[in-house]
Amino acid sequence: MATGGRQDTPPGSGTPAIPARRILPLYLLLGFAAGLPFFMFNAVLLLRMARHDIDIVTIGYFAWVALLPTFKFVWSPLVDKYSVPGFARFWGKRRGWIMLSQLGIFASMVGMAFTSDDTNLPMVALFAILLAFWTTTLEVAADGWRIELAPTQEQQAPIVAANLWGYRSAMVAAGSGAVLIAARADWTVAYLAIAVAAFAPFPALALTRAEPGATGRRWRSLGIGMAAGSVILAMSCAIVAVLGWLLLSGAAAAGIGSDANLTPVVIVLALLPFAILALALPRIRKLAPDAPLLRSTTFGPFVDIFWRYGFATLLVLGFVSLYRVGDVLALTLSHPMWDARGYSLDQIGIADGAVALPASMLGVALGSWMAAKWRLSWALAAGALVAAIGNWVYVWLWWVEPEGWILYASVAADQFGNGLAGAVFVVYLSMLVNPRFPAAQYAFLSGFAFLLARLLAGASGEMQLQIGYDGFFILTGAASLAAVVFLPFLARTRSHGDSAGPEEAA
Repeated sequence: MATGGRQDTPPGSGTPAIPARRILPLYLLLGFAAGLPFFMFNAVLLLRMARHDIDIVTIGYFAWVALLPTFKFVWSPLVDKYSVPGFARFWGKRRGWIMLSQLGIFASMVGMAFTSDDTNLPMVALFAILLAFWTTTLEVAADGWRIELAPTQEQQAPIVAANLWGYRSAMVAAGSGAVLIAARADWTVAYLAIAVAAFAPFPALALTRAEPGATGRRWRSLGIGMAAGSVILAMSCAIVAVLGWLLLSGAAAAGIGSDANLTPVVIVLALLPFAILALALPRIRKLAPDAPLLRSTTFGPFVDIFWRYGFATLLVLGFVSLYRVGDVLALTLSHPMWDARGYSLDQIGIADGAVALPASMLGVALGSWMAAKWRLSWALAAGALVAAIGNWVYVWLWWVEPEGWILYASVAADQFGNGLAGAVFVVYLSMLVNPRFPAAQYAFLSGFAFLLARLLAGASGEMQLQIGYDGFFILTGAASLAAVVFLPFLARTRSHGDSAGPEEAA
């Protein structure tokens, strides 16, 4: 599929701020910085709530916190357009947003640490949402930079591998480390320890060289950035708190209680913006390449996808929405299932660490190699099959007597399939993107890719009550495999061309 022209350096740059030989280590570091907090508002949080005897339906609802990254396209144009005061004067736009995001991640995780008894669930939700927001913002900035630096399939594969190695290493470190610390101390200490580890890349970035054309001094820019960042963090916390209060007040006024089935309402609201774009497809296809709507900084990146692929966009979106459903659903209830089956926190910690990490790394390495050497359709099919098998292994785990080696073998199979499918999928999404607006378009596509999965994840507790853990994991494996039926049609999909885009308009 056509993805537009090449850009070797960020727009407006001369000599790259980061030498080419350091790109892979950089993305290893960025992946680590984004991966550490992910488990803390997802799997670890759900396990923590299960250990505090929060009911399974409420635990399922908390999985909807992961919906926030799905809508990162809403604020991703801001990351492309605006710079963070202070930080950007020395480190540039991309690193400025990454550094601000790390401040947000640290502050949010400290908030989760001091609400770790789960007695005040609205406060837990507030800090979990903020943690998801800043983690996602870091990913938006890093993904946009990656696509600018490496626009071809062969160039993307090694950077994707480095990024995913860092990301998955951090997820395992967070998951396993937090659980093992909690087993010996408590959840507050666990979250504080991961918060400190998540902040470690910040000083490393602060010591990197200046952006070409930088106008500020290092330490002065750092001080201004920290001050501005504190104000931005306080404002974001206040905005989320007010919106949450309005949402809860509106739900109470409408008579919606904790026992209400919110899944249909959430699904309709979440799908609404995508449905509007789909209904507008006939008009979008008729736009000229330099039409004002395609040149719009706010809407152009999203309309461009539908303009370039026409009605095939619906096929592409259908495929990407299904491809990772099984793995997301499995992640939601795997830890509560291990807890229900009687495995200890020590065993779960070992499974999440010493077992999951090498299995995941091997899967990422093989998936990245396949994405670089195979036709993407064949690599995607192999990823779907291996991911399905990894989900079905949990059915076996549920049926047999709990033993440590059974848990470890199951986690190894699941993480290998997850890593392989994930690496291939990231390369595929990157090839769909027009490099003229990489951050916004990748945010849109990767967000939509997990929309259905995260909507269903919120209802996973209700599903488990109906069909049991074994039926649930049979279903997740089947969902992983279902996307394969799209592949023969996707192999013939081609881009219509390139629109003028915001940069040319400027």
